[in-house]
Amino acid sequence: MLRTLTSLDDVPAQAWDALHDGRNPFIAHAFLAGLERHGCLRPDWGWQPHHLTLWQDGQLLGAVPGYRKTNSHGEFVFDHAWAQAYARYGQDYFPKWLGAVPYSPVTGPRLLAPDAGTRQRLLDAISAHVVEQGWSSAHINFHTEQDEASFPGTWLQRLDVQYHWRNPGHWQDFSGFLADFDHKHRKNIRQERAKLASTGVRFRTVDGHQASRQDLRAMYGFYLQTFNEYGNSPALTIEFIEHLAAEMPRNLVIVLAELEGEAIAGALYLRGPDTLYGRYWGASRTLPGLHFETCYYQGIEYCLREGLDRFEPGAQGEHKIARGFLPELVRSRHWIADPDFAEALGRWCGEEREAILRYARSLQAHSPFKTAPAP
Repeated sequence: MLRTLTSLDDVPAQAWDALHDGRNPFIAHAFLAGLERHGCLRPDWGWQPHHLTLWQDGQLLGAVPGYRKTNSHGEFVFDHAWAQAYARYGQDYFPKWLGAVPYSPVTGPRLLAPDAGTRQRLLDAISAHVVEQGWSSAHINFHTEQDEASFPGTWLQRLDVQYHWRNPGHWQDFSGFLADFDHKHRKNIRQERAKLASTGVRFRTVDGHQASRQDLRAMYGFYLQTFNEYGNSPALTIEFIEHLAAEMPRNLVIVLAELEGEAIAGALYLRGPDTLYGRYWGASRTLPGLHFETCYYQGIEYCLREGLDRFEPGAQGEHKIARGFLPELVRSRHWIADPDFAEALGRWCGEEREAILRYARSLQAHSPFKTAPAP
């Protein structure tokens, strides 16, 4: 039986978390429910919880974290042109249904189910539910390769490029990491780091257990400043940051840059057992190299200390390539209710995929490594 949930608190955390292996912090009940409880999902920003769950005899068999969307805010898979096309033909693109983690372009499980058969049942239930509600479409963003295998051809595929750091297994410290760079890129990074270090800036890394209330509020202040500088509305609340520190302390990682005893910049990460995820950053001072050190080099140092294999610093940014983050494809799938729009958008998605694949291939020529690290 399909059941829609307008609050994740309607399902026990233990039942939800039994559907995944716990390696990705963004789909944990504590993370998703925390967004709902602490004012991060506002209907006027287009986010209304609408989780789709499968049950049998009172047991939760499968689920997809989902949302009823009335705009495309905070999704990172851009479909504004689709909405405009619907409007030109006098149709409503919104509301639509989205299976994703709000504000987080992070790849992870979306079809939370123990087997392929249940994942297929979830997909069938999603499309049937969209038709029943009279909505335009269903979308699942940043899913895994395992999820990808479950989608039938009626779900249109889109691709994009992000830049990820992977340890091929032999990097033990930052010097070993740089040893694999070509001379030019290695020299540039050393000079960049040395220039910032000469200002007296020092770094302190804390997890949720170690972070003081002052640390959390400093990081939140940097987050607000960045959003204000770009004229965007900050979605997260200080209560949510404090919730992460209390409920997911090992997953929350904060790097603070300090000068003369004062925090002047910070970066907020989440981590799983083998991956670090960069999420937000901000600064009250402008210093050469401060952004790269706080967001990238300190994250790499952390991965090397902690034995993490991957570092995903967020969406976009070709400048990351020169710092050891290589291009990787990320995915989304889209089910369109109107058959005419589905056909037209299918052609558009095919052309877009070919362009993205060409772009990804061209980026490989800009690798800073002497030889490409083994996958």
